[in-house]
Amino acid sequence: MKMTARRMAGLLLATLCLPFAALAAEPQATHEFSLDNGLKVIVREDHRAPVVVSQVWYKVGSSYETPGQTGLSHALEHMMFKGSAKLGPGEASRILRELGAEENAFTSDDYTAYYQVLARDRLAVAFELEADRMASLRLPPEEFAREIEVIKEERRLRTDDRPNSLAYERFKAIAYPASGYHIPTIGWMADLQRMTVDDLRRWYEHWYAPNNATLVVVGDVTVDEVRSLAERWFGPIPRRELPPAKLPLELPEPGERRITLHLRTQLPSLVIGFNVPGLATTEQPREVHALRLIAALLDGGYSARLATRLERGEELVSGASASYDAFNRGDSLFLLSATPNVQTGKTLEQVEAGLWGQLEDLKQNPPSAGELKRVRAQVIAGLVYERDSITRQASTIGELETVGLSWRLMDQDLAAIEAVTPADIQQAARTYFTRERLTVAHVLPEESRHE
Repeated sequence: MKMTARRMAGLLLATLCLPFAALAAEPQATHEFSLDNGLKVIVREDHRAPVVVSQVWYKVGSSYETPGQTGLSHALEHMMFKGSAKLGPGEASRILRELGAEENAFTSDDYTAYYQVLARDRLAVAFELEADRMASLRLPPEEFAREIEVIKEERRLRTDDRPNSLAYERFKAIAYPASGYHIPTIGWMADLQRMTVDDLRRWYEHWYAPNNATLVVVGDVTVDEVRSLAERWFGPIPRRELPPAKLPLELPEPGERRITLHLRTQLPSLVIGFNVPGLATTEQPREVHALRLIAALLDGGYSARLATRLERGEELVSGASASYDAFNRGDSLFLLSATPNVQTGKTLEQVEAGLWGQLEDLKQNPPSAGELKRVRAQVIAGLVYERDSITRQASTIGELETVGLSWRLMDQDLAAIEAVTPADIQQAARTYFTRERLTVAHVLPEESRHE
């Protein structure tokens, strides 16, 4: 989606040169209500096609886990397809396939979510199946014994055998010294090896309650029909007392941290991160939006600074990127990564100095009004294009609500981006790009360990 949005961004730039007011279309009709058992329901009408997406988001992910008990949220996501009071393992998925529906699930640091995309007149089926496993999940020991081996293999394939993924996992482990974000979502292998089905049962009983969930429905529906169906299928599920869930706050200035990794990779690479707040933890939202624009200014396509200055200009890197996720439950990281241009003999130390040079430039010189206008247009174009999808609309709503923000930010986001000034960019750079907030990972080929 990100790559597609970026390509589409270029096509939309001409439109986005219009006054911002021309972009700010009337927000779509969106309704919010709660059932007596605490389940929050958000309905966003989109009547362009007779299709609906239904998503259930639980406020639990790997940042809720503790040492020795990692990987529970992701493992439970797998087991949610292994049977309930009404259906045996895999039967819910078979029913949805026969209806031509799309379904899936995903786990992150902050949430676990389940979704179906289907014809509007089949929404009741999605609700019935989702409510059934919320209320009466079965956790057959023989299914768990098979599935935990699948998860271990997933970890081997996606992390242990992928140098870039393994490097980022190790990097995060030191970049977040105080919060649960240092835990990998899939869990540490040692914890997967000792996980039991009883561990998962307790995790399910702790967190999978209607008063810890948000039901998001976007598509060709009305709020009255969704309310009626939600009351019928989810209403009878009793609310439960929840464990405390504190925000994963980070030390504001943990001090500079460094790690060197020798992995099965052909080329050296560098990862740099700065501990920064997210929208849920900041006292100054404008600073967060400034960081979002800084990421785009550095890495927003062919004309971005990292590409024009370090890649094509100095020929210092063969590739570089910048990223920042403002929509976490807790504090976040501003990330930079790069691969040295080995053809010109560049080293990781030179690349690190080059990246620092770009950050120092931001601190000393705010971007011109013209450059900021171009970058802002790209960011807004990507957001506008993404929001054209009903699935993306639902995911944005669900994510905002589950990390402790409001879905209403979705309709205020363009204005927030528009309000950022060059001075805001400079101030955010000065505040957050400091060595006291810095984590650095040098990733080197294994053979260099002995050189």
